[in-house]
Amino acid sequence: MADFDIKDLDRRMEGAVSVLKREFGGLRTGRASASLLDPIMVNAYGSQMPLNQLATVSVPESRMISVQVWDKDQVAAVDKAIRESELGLNPQAEGQVLRLPIPELNEERRQEIAKVAHRYAEQARVAVRNVRRDGMEQLKRHEKDGDMGKDEHHANSTEVQELTDRVIKEIDEALTAKESEIMQV
Repeated sequence: MADFDIKDLDRRMEGAVSVLKREFGGLRTGRASASLLDPIMVNAYGSQMPLNQLATVSVPESRMISVQVWDKDQVAAVDKAIRESELGLNPQAEGQVLRLPIPELNEERRQEIAKVAHRYAEQARVAVRNVRRDGMEQLKRHEKDGDMGKDEHHANSTEVQELTDRVIKEIDEALTAKESEIMQV
């Protein structure tokens, strides 16, 4: 009996989906989202630190992000990191609080963000296909080594293909949802 593990392939494919959803969370739409600032790293205390380890990020309004910096000496570093990120945000400092107004997106910018979303989705599909290919190669190797018969190989490869189709469909649905969110005015 071969030690083929479909659960491992499922876990790896779902990992690609979770990475995709995290990347989608960082794509800016017309609404404010605390996850928008997740990728920002701040040069503080002599090293690069994630913004969420230096401040509390909240969304008081639909078009405003508030960043409450804990150490007043780090306000300038956090402000600089946000300005230098490619998010197009201009923080307004009020003591230890930075307010980030989220500007309206024009049609051209929405199209650019949608293209980035498509690129992220394609990267996720490629990752899923690579996992599928690894699984199929494992099955061929097991059959060649005599650990698995033709019928078992066929049944397992059908299962791998069904898993792949399900995960690709999940990626496409996530892309469609994100695209409609981006294009919403």
